[in-house]
Amino acid sequence: MVTSTPFNSARDVYQWLSRFFNAEQGFNKREFTLENMKILADKAERPEKCAPSIHMAGSKGKGSVTGMIASILKSSGLLTACYTSPHISDFRERITLNGAFFSEEVYASAGNELKLHAESLMSENNIEPSFFELLTLWFFLCARLSDCKAMSVETGLGGRLDATNILDPLVSVITLIELEHTEYLGNTIAAIAGEKAGIIKSGRPLILAEQSDEALNVFKKRAAECESPLFYFPECAETQNIRVDQKGTFFNLLIKTENPVGKKESEIFENLFVPLPGEVQAKNAGLAALAVKTAFPDIQNESIRKGLASFTLPARFERISDTPPVVIDGAHTKRSLELCLQTFTSLYGLGGILIFGCAADKDVVSMAELSLSCFQTIIITTPGSFKKSQVEEIYAAFTGQNEKAKNKTEIIFLPDTAEAIDRAVDLAVKLQLPVLGAGSFYLVAEIRKRVKRN
Repeated sequence: MVTSTPFNSARDVYQWLSRFFNAEQGFNKREFTLENMKILADKAERPEKCAPSIHMAGSKGKGSVTGMIASILKSSGLLTACYTSPHISDFRERITLNGAFFSEEVYASAGNELKLHAESLMSENNIEPSFFELLTLWFFLCARLSDCKAMSVETGLGGRLDATNILDPLVSVITLIELEHTEYLGNTIAAIAGEKAGIIKSGRPLILAEQSDEALNVFKKRAAECESPLFYFPECAETQNIRVDQKGTFFNLLIKTENPVGKKESEIFENLFVPLPGEVQAKNAGLAALAVKTAFPDIQNESIRKGLASFTLPARFERISDTPPVVIDGAHTKRSLELCLQTFTSLYGLGGILIFGCAADKDVVSMAELSLSCFQTIIITTPGSFKKSQVEEIYAAFTGQNEKAKNKTEIIFLPDTAEAIDRAVDLAVKLQLPVLGAGSFYLVAEIRKRVKRN
């Protein structure tokens, strides 16, 4: 792993990082621990302390909330570094400053410092860090070099043992909990919530999205143990008058008297807009606004309005083509796909075309049940080569549910992703139908790249 050649670009750094163990690929060959990350951060003189931060965890929506928070902070005039995953078109999407890439000089300089600390860890402690540990430290080093004034940071996997959890944030935010990454986090909602609850810090406020009773009880218990003020969104805020069209989501946000902002009277934000279609995006935006108002009480309300209106995020109900209409969304859990389908069918009607593929650990049967009645044709394909998928089993689940429900939906099996994308677009043009690409972020990234190129 040791290399003496200095990095000259972000790509140089990323190619080096890609040699290390990456849990995103589904390999489970080492125990997760924060010790490596703490050692690395100590060697780097704790770059995660370079600016105040807001820390996000959850099963769905955390990427949107992380980006919305960063956009609001940017609109307020704070130079804001943002850390999120996965990337869709360019790996630098994971590590950004004020909604854009850092300079190549910053990426390279931070990468060269990163390499020194990694090589020191390997030689002195005989420990090999993981891809995500190194990526996380790279972000913090870039943030420090840029002299940023705030950070919005998303966990990668879980929370308790996630590499980002060396942070001591002003506020923690936890979005909806679902069954996900069960091979790492546990196979019950309570177990997964317990891992996510690991980001709650002593005395620091927790902004919590609406949860099932099982998850809510876990978070209440952990917040009490940490003496962390818990602000449950359904109790302290409310989204109202939600209206969704193909351009995005319009809504009002009511912040009630029992809220972390500390005002004695309720406060309402009218005519807010976020350019992502879907009722769930109004709730994500509400969480983001509440988190920012809690962490940075002096931020003006107009910054929230402008920050939400200017926010963009690839592959979250993103329309990438008009003729034919092609929408992509990285919905890969039952609940996220349900919300995606509700939005898609309300805007584009029933009977379109779905391209679907997901990783091996997902609840495919439930997602098949949700999808079959919404589409005339469903094309099952491989979600890229990055992460393990049992594409034949996914196809079998869809065909089995189709037969069970006695649907007439056409199920097509095309393991070659490029062929599947081309078939979907050709059918859409011929039949004048809309296309939805959903499932794995790696699949929708491939759809985005191919459709835009063509």
